[in-house]
Amino acid sequence: MRLHIANGRLIDPANGVDGLHDLYLADGRVAAVGRAPDGFQADRRLDAAGLAVLPGLVDLCARVAQPGAAAFAPTELRAALAGGVTTLVLPPDAAAPLDEPGKAEALLRQAQPGQCRVRPLGAMTVGLAGETLAEMDLLGRAGCLACAQGEHGIADARVLWGAMRYASGLGLALWLRPQDPWLSRGAAAAAGAYAERLGLHGLPPQAETLALHTIFELQRATGARVHLTRLSTAAGIELLRAAKREGLPVTADVSANSLHLCDVDIGFFDTRFHLSPPLRGQRDRQAIQAALAEGLVDALCSDHAPVEARAKAMPFPLSEPGATGLELLLSLALKWARDARRPVADALARVTSGPAAVLAAIAPQAAPVGQLGVGAQADLCLADLEAEWMVAPGALHSRSGQTPFAGMMLPGRVRATVVGGSLAWETPV
Repeated sequence: MRLHIANGRLIDPANGVDGLHDLYLADGRVAAVGRAPDGFQADRRLDAAGLAVLPGLVDLCARVAQPGAAAFAPTELRAALAGGVTTLVLPPDAAAPLDEPGKAEALLRQAQPGQCRVRPLGAMTVGLAGETLAEMDLLGRAGCLACAQGEHGIADARVLWGAMRYASGLGLALWLRPQDPWLSRGAAAAAGAYAERLGLHGLPPQAETLALHTIFELQRATGARVHLTRLSTAAGIELLRAAKREGLPVTADVSANSLHLCDVDIGFFDTRFHLSPPLRGQRDRQAIQAALAEGLVDALCSDHAPVEARAKAMPFPLSEPGATGLELLLSLALKWARDARRPVADALARVTSGPAAVLAAIAPQAAPVGQLGVGAQADLCLADLEAEWMVAPGALHSRSGQTPFAGMMLPGRVRATVVGGSLAWETPV
């Protein structure tokens, strides 16, 4: 299919482009920017007047599998397209972990043209139990981007050391959530004055920093590449700074929830704010905002974790942590830019070229994403950056409407999404 996107404001942070440029797509790739190639005849023309033409968003943490099954959930894939997300990383699920290559191959066979591109993470240990290493080499060959433990930490440092040595020897990466499993046991909120006031068992910042110290020390010994997902503390941010200054092969992302919210937003036990990692203090939020602004943190992720209403309709400590986020990622990035008075291109870089660079460092053999230079994959979205919309849970396309941003007015709305050069989503007018 040949597609001509006309009269749009092309914003491509990876290539330093921000201006009015037509875009020409052919055979699933960007054929030209500005002027049509010789002999180009479009099968369809999209008039993007008044809209921004952006690279498809790259989300480094979004759960789009069927609950407890190694299968994609159509509702979540639609939510991704509605949010302009064309590439996402799928964390391992404890109920159906990808700990065997056959499971990964079966999942990837379900991919259909016109869907967002899903990069699954294989299980680092069998059943995510943290005891026996999975066949990481075979999982990588089966199509897994890297290996991870999801929300399940590893209590035995010898297992993590073995995984790092194994991964380093294979040229694979580990995708780790830095959280000590002992300190996090039973925690429902971040430790601090507010958790104490509510009588909630708190998660101290040391749960993150102790895990980071261990990870970095083992990196020094093994040379393994690590991506840190959803850092949440100011102290953790400073440890990341030191590790990068040292030259360790490490990248990191933060959650859009942690970027905008903090522990006091929980209010009077509002379970929509029960998240993992938990919302921390204002100082931590400010540190995350500053790290994102300076580029110390590589990417902003949605941390999309759809939770059923009945799982939230319980006492706060017993409720299920998580929130829907795929359809909010672009708007929350733009809100950060507006609130922090940052250029729009900076916000877009954190959800396009930034996370794309993380993927390129981990899997350099894969086709690059997150940019719209000539020859790039034709994954993009059209968005009205001036639009304001209210987050109405019932209007979201995810199976879950549970979000701490319900009722909030947010900037920016995706109008259409293109995957592989074909129109995959149009927002109903």
